[in-house]
Amino acid sequence: MTYIIDPPAIPSLPVIGSDQRFAVRRIFCIGRNYADHAAEMGGTVDLEQPMFFCKPADAVVSDGADVPYPSATTSLHHEVEMVVALAAGGTDIEADKATALIFGYGVGLDLTRRDLQAQAKKKGHPWDVAKGFDHSAPVSALRRAAEATPGAGTVLRLEVNGEPRQQTTLEHMLHGVPQIIAALSRLFELKAGDLIFTGTPAGVAALQRGDRFHAELVGVAELDGRII
Repeated sequence: MTYIIDPPAIPSLPVIGSDQRFAVRRIFCIGRNYADHAAEMGGTVDLEQPMFFCKPADAVVSDGADVPYPSATTSLHHEVEMVVALAAGGTDIEADKATALIFGYGVGLDLTRRDLQAQAKKKGHPWDVAKGFDHSAPVSALRRAAEATPGAGTVLRLEVNGEPRQQTTLEHMLHGVPQIIAALSRLFELKAGDLIFTGTPAGVAALQRGDRFHAELVGVAELDGRII
């Protein structure tokens, strides 16, 4: 088969302890999955109907590459999150079967053009330009689930220029990983290669050019990077 234009490169993430890479198919994100973050943003939480949005697969920034400060904003915010990578998928998945689909775990930043998000909220518009821009999803190398599975007491944290910004434990998630996968599978056909950002705790704040960040899902994965 030949193409009129060259096919784009496949976005991928490294895997800890392997020279193979994890090809990224889609990126799903859940909003308002920590009550303290929902409160700091002035939002309400609907426990019956989780809120989801997406980022393009090529928004992934891997291997500790520099993250360009995006255009059209003066308010780039960090949101540290546990990231789940799927090895299989399906539709209408039961929560008690969801963890069997997981390839591994990482830590990432859901970068947000906060000023554009605020404008969209005010007008009742979608969040696409605030969330799905280029380089908006830095993600660590993935740890296979067989090697380390985060538990309720696992710490998720972020430092910027050596100063603490966000920290929580996973027990504070309003929707657990199995519930997130089950809910997503009722809206989309999940497949191998999908990434799921599982929500951020309170403490989101601005990033500036030159800032260095260190994100960690303790005992599982770490991510270091720089905004340029």
